[in-house]
Amino acid sequence: MAHTLESLVLRHTHRLPSPKGSAGDGAAAARQFDVALTSVGFKLSAELLERLSGLSRAAVVHTAARTLRTVREMVGDHVRHNAYFIDFPANVPDTEEFWTRCVTKALRDDTSRENVLTQLAHGVLDLLSLPAYGRYQHTYEELLAAQDELIASAGDRVTVLHLGRDLDTELTELYLSLAGSTTPLGGDHLLDLRTLAGRCVLGPHPEPIPVRENRAVVNEARLALGADLLLDTVTDVLRLACALSGGDVTLREPTRFRALPRPARRALLAGLDAVVAANPAKLADVHAHREAFKRLGERLHPHEYPRWPHAADVFAVARGEKEARSFDSRVAMLLDESDVPGAVRLLASAPGKLFRALDHLLRIAADQGERDAVLAAAVRVAPQVSGRVVLSLREHLGNRRRDTGRPRVFVNRSGRGWVTPDVRPPVPAADRDRLIAALDAEIRARLPAPARLLLDADILDVALPLSGRATTGGLGVLPRGSLSAVGGEHLRFFVYWKETEARTDYDLSALLLHADYSTDSWLSYTRLEGIGGVHSGDVTEAPDGATEFIDLSLRRVTGAFIVPQVNIYHGEGFEKVEESFFGFMLRDAEQKGRPFEPRTVRAKSELRGAGRVALPLVFRRENDGRWRAKWLHLYLKGISSANRVEDNRLSVSKVVRAVVERESLTVRYLTDLMSGDTTAEQWRAGDPIPEEPVTYIGLERPEGLHPDSQVIILGNLRDLIPG
Repeated sequence: MAHTLESLVLRHTHRLPSPKGSAGDGAAAARQFDVALTSVGFKLSAELLERLSGLSRAAVVHTAARTLRTVREMVGDHVRHNAYFIDFPANVPDTEEFWTRCVTKALRDDTSRENVLTQLAHGVLDLLSLPAYGRYQHTYEELLAAQDELIASAGDRVTVLHLGRDLDTELTELYLSLAGSTTPLGGDHLLDLRTLAGRCVLGPHPEPIPVRENRAVVNEARLALGADLLLDTVTDVLRLACALSGGDVTLREPTRFRALPRPARRALLAGLDAVVAANPAKLADVHAHREAFKRLGERLHPHEYPRWPHAADVFAVARGEKEARSFDSRVAMLLDESDVPGAVRLLASAPGKLFRALDHLLRIAADQGERDAVLAAAVRVAPQVSGRVVLSLREHLGNRRRDTGRPRVFVNRSGRGWVTPDVRPPVPAADRDRLIAALDAEIRARLPAPARLLLDADILDVALPLSGRATTGGLGVLPRGSLSAVGGEHLRFFVYWKETEARTDYDLSALLLHADYSTDSWLSYTRLEGIGGVHSGDVTEAPDGATEFIDLSLRRVTGAFIVPQVNIYHGEGFEKVEESFFGFMLRDAEQKGRPFEPRTVRAKSELRGAGRVALPLVFRRENDGRWRAKWLHLYLKGISSANRVEDNRLSVSKVVRAVVERESLTVRYLTDLMSGDTTAEQWRAGDPIPEEPVTYIGLERPEGLHPDSQVIILGNLRDLIPG
């Protein structure tokens, strides 16, 4: 268990909790550990190396084994990445030549000859019936023996592991950071919060816990330990019931409620009763999840507990036996009547809802007087609105500055994306700009004013993580809409998957688009070479795991956009397979090495969305010829089977255009607001480190920062979002 918790801290913070063990001379073992880390793109900080050197050799070896296992998993090196063509990226054949070769081998095989001849006689050939197609023809060890050793490059990734404090302190700090997050967490982080809450929930806790699903996970732990529950809406109780049943606390997917033990039933009913007794208007919240409350009532048996009559009212509303008019229905009625002043007065009592309705209110207002009233109400309630909602509206209004008619992208909680034309009338420019100025002032007032601000230039174009669902778990993964530089001459991306039960075939493809988003060309299992790149070959099943690669020479690519995609041709979805992830590597022209070299991996992103086509990111050629990546984290619905890049070119290009042309609020926006009365300096690796405490914002923590410095890096970037 200690290793699991240590690994959790390491994944989130890149800090190794202070290693324990008897004192001794572990310097030699520590240096060997550092060399081993280098092979997977990591290294020990000087402080951590010194700490390990003072421990016994046995303690260092024990720490090294645990840590190497964790970092290999972080970068995707915990599995074997074989390639269908043993010499990949060299000697990849022409597609038709390869298929002919497979047919020739099948005709020489007594077990397959007759079947292949029959198919050929009918003019249709199933590639999967060919013994040499889609299945590795060599072992992983044979692949390694056939590849040259990697030539080290100064451009290879190096991620520094820092010395942390003792394990309990690190766990408590991480628990406080996740539980108190001002933005929703992604699925992996929510699971980590559950683990941390089980250990830390009776200690210090954040006040408040603003994100409701985080609160549900914390309440689950508090209930198990007999602590008071944190409830102020009936939906809080519903989320807790979902957690107790192993269901979805985000309420995105329906939960099959379990038969709960009597103490849990009493706690849930008492919680409902207390919430409604304190504010009967909270009954209106039941309507948003009526069916879920009906099913929950069947498990809780409220009629057995007459001492909690308000809890029974909750289920009476769900069944339609008691009236509780919802807030949203009252607002909708006023809007249907075009009663903007009435809607504004009502919405002012729910500031978050008012902010979400501002665009609509400004568009339907009858005259400037009504628009002025809308803006005045927004400014008046702005201090009561969460920072995430304020920033979301600011981003929305920034994109409303453009002409209408451009594509509009929608993304649900599962990462499913779709595009429609933007047919909304424009928001009057003067009103929009007044609101933008007011929002900027509100955000500026909430931001800290550090004495000295140190900025890593590489993080400035990273999109603000307004939702943890706009990213995934992994290494070097940036929120949706972020931009990052792409160096090196060769781009190689990959997908790995391992099926759970059914035969599963994922196909890695690359769609190349012109500057106007029309199709240039593509690489896939049906087109193994061309456009400056090669495909590693089609693998059609993955009982032991499988990997496909695409290697591209960025100098030879003719298109303006490179869109990697993972198509599910057959079998289990991204949320059903045992494991699946996407990543990309960057290499210089002279570098050789295996198809997968962990220290050249720039990003590894888990694939866990709803849909049959995954679009992790897009590579874009800038006007100066350099390439940058823009993160998408999108999934398209696709079809149930046989998804192919050739068939989804139009839908993919529409989604790519919508995201590429959308302007995200970035770290640069906040730091510009923050640095009004602050000394702000850009910092790059190799620059001197100030001796005094600073506020540092960057992708990774540099070595040598003063211990009292406030550090915001990719792992805790959510802490930059004001409450």
